[in-house]
Amino acid sequence: MAITLVDPSGLPTIGAYRQVSIATGSKLVFIAGQVAWDAEGVTVGEGDLAAQVEQCYLNIGTALAEVGGSFDDVAKLTVYVVDWTPDKMPLFLEGVARASAKLGVTPVPPGTLLGVAALDVPDHLVEVEATAVID
Repeated sequence: MAITLVDPSGLPTIGAYRQVSIATGSKLVFIAGQVAWDAEGVTVGEGDLAAQVEQCYLNIGTALAEVGGSFDDVAKLTVYVVDWTPDKMPLFLEGVARASAKLGVTPVPPGTLLGVAALDVPDHLVEVEATAVID
């Protein structure tokens, strides 16, 4: 595995992610922002943030598998949520948990969550992009 996740002493421990990732692999993989589209381009979970988060993470898992990786190789996630407010965190975490169960991993690399006004398609509530390092 090319990624080691660390919570340094002197920084708070955040349950949803680790503060630092150390990458030692040889292949750097950038995955475009994934939205809640299925393989046919149909939006999954219209109006349902948890379902859309789940689909975004599953799409990242699919992209990683195609290049010989998995969520264990993710060094950093960036999440964009339409009209973000802190009360949406339980729905976000529910979607991550459901994807984690299906992927068989707990994706906790360092991450940044940003609230945005809109995404490319009005029905999309979330977009997730990933950077991975694969041996």
